[in-house]
Parts: sequence; structure tokens; C-alpha cells
Amino acid sequence: MPRVAVIPKPKSAVEIREIAEPELEPNSALLEVELSEVCGTDVYLQQGRLLGVPYPLVPGHVSAGRLRKVRGLVRDVEGRDLREGDRVTFLDVHRTCNACWYCLVAKASTRCPERKVYGITYGLDDGLCGGWADQIYLKPGTLCIRLDADVETFMAGGCALPTALHAIERGGVAIGDTVLVLGSGPVGINAIILALLRGALRVLCIGAPDHRLIVAAEAGAAAVLNWERHDEKSRLAWVLERTAGRGADVTIEATGAADAVRQAMRFTRDAGRVVIVGQYTDHGETSFNPHLDLNRKHLEVRGCWGSDFSHFYRGVQLVSDPDRSKPWAALRANLSRYKLTQANEALADVKAGRVLKALIEPS
Repeated sequence: MPRVAVIPKPKSAVEIREIAEPELEPNSALLEVELSEVCGTDVYLQQGRLLGVPYPLVPGHVSAGRLRKVRGLVRDVEGRDLREGDRVTFLDVHRTCNACWYCLVAKASTRCPERKVYGITYGLDDGLCGGWADQIYLKPGTLCIRLDADVETFMAGGCALPTALHAIERGGVAIGDTVLVLGSGPVGINAIILALLRGALRVLCIGAPDHRLIVAAEAGAAAVLNWERHDEKSRLAWVLERTAGRGADVTIEATGAADAVRQAMRFTRDAGRVVIVGQYTDHGETSFNPHLDLNRKHLEVRGCWGSDFSHFYRGVQLVSDPDRSKPWAALRANLSRYKLTQANEALADVKAGRVLKALIEPS
């Protein structure tokens, strides 16, 4: 029987359970998990900070492995049949309807009311629907991609790669821009890499702790600053000193701290662009001066919620390309692996910032 790591209810330790292997529906598959990600969202899931989560829950929304069983036709977006033994990953977002107002008119599938997510809004009662398990049941309609990349290189990007790609896209990063990234976690590191690929002249990064800032510099940040040792006034002075007194052309907030939103606005030049991607969960309220921080600065401020298949697909293409994948291949040195039975330890290490990227390796 497959083993799963389960969060039974909010603020509870992870438990290991065994459940029955599912009967496959037509055009579905069973994936044998090689690696599954542990990210900040999983910490918040354990804390009960997301709405609409059906506990008990098997976390793990970005995973990779080999198809163990296939029933019927399972194809990739290019129309190729996927077969038993193929290594694949899949879009964690499932059941986007492609028929509602948000999908068809707003072109914002991340706001589709029918949207379900493996490892987040599919619970244990829905079956093997999270990556912290020996196997995942890929329901009919799950969008799979054959994974030609090294599996560790792909997981070095993980869910942060398509999320950061979406944020860079929303920010309209242009050739020659100076980009400021607030946050040096996985989303921040991926944003640094992608901003440079998009044509940014330089990227600055404010984050913590020091070991993550070292990774940020290795990923291409021209200068880094530890926010824990500098107040808001000195952070602003640091940014202005490196941007001819104007501020960044584009600022990507990827911290998860509510007051970073105000700072993102203040660290950006007049008529610049701000993207808020770090507020996936509710971190509380913050305040700003609408005249000084927004209107007089003529800022463009955009939210960025998750990612869609286009971001996921392009991310896989990047990490599969021999040349473009090099920044993520270098990040493999920062991967920390945990057995399924060490899931609580993995969550604690991610919460404390002791590791950059934690992976569950069920086998």
C-alpha cells in the first residue's frame, strides 16, 4: 500500500499513513514520486493559514517521477502519448474550466472558481493527490509534461520558477532595467535569474539570512543587502545609491512580509513598476501614504497570484535547455533531501530558513 505524509489538521504534526492504491479512471495515470517540493506554502498549510483547505491533507504540489501505470490516453500539450516509464512532471493546478468569465474574458485562469490544486485544495479524501507520497494519482485532465531535464535541476526551480516567471512577466522587465528583488528565498532567487534572462542590466537583492544572500549573488545579483541589519531608511539609501538617486525601474516583492509592500513602492523610481508576488497567504495589514507612495510617484503596482500552464511549460523548457538551464543546475548544490518520515524536520527547516530548498524523496 502506498505511504503518504499527512497533515491531519491545522497546527498538527505530519503523520505517515498507508492508503489503498486507487482504481484508475479512463485517461488517468499513477505516478511514482521521485522528488516532491517542500515550500513556504506547505509551512502555512501546517499552520492553517490558507482558506478552503480540506484537511487531512497530503502536501506536495510540485513533484516529478515516472509513470507507473497509465490507463487509456494521457498526452502532453504537443499531442504526444505518455507511456509507462516516462519521467514527467505536471501542473499542480487542475480542473481550470476554460469556460467561465475569468478564463474566457479576463484571461486570468488563476482566478477560475473551479480551480483545484494538488497538495493544497485536494485533500486525502480525494485520494493520492499530494507529492509527499510514494505515488500520486494523476486525475483525468491533469496537464503533464515529459521531463527531459535532470530531475534535480527541475526541482531546483520547483514551484518558485513558474511563479517568478509570472512575476517578471507582470513587471514588464525590459532590456537595460535595474530590477530590485525583495526576498532571497526560492521565488526571489528565481526572479533574479529570470530578470537577467529577460534583459535586465542589473539586479539588486534585499533579503536574509546571509547564506541565502550568497546564493542570490551566485545567481547573478549585482549587490545584496541583509535587511535584518538595516532599517527601512538605510535600505532606501542603499537602493538610491545604486540607481542614480531614482530607485529601481522594477521591484519584485517576494518576501511574505506585509510591510515589504510599502517598501517596494518607496524603493521604486517615479513611473516605475511594482509586482507583489510574496503575499500568497494573509500576512496581515500594512499602511502607506496614497499621495506620497503611489499617486505622486505615478507607480504601476500589480498583484501576481500563482501561475498558469504557460509559465509552468516555459519553466520546464528553460531547465531542459543545455545552456539556459545552467543557473538552475548551479542551484542543485543548495537542495536538501528528506525522507518521507522526515517531513516534520523538513517543514521546520524551511520555516526557520535553514535551507534554501527542501525536497521529499519518498523512496
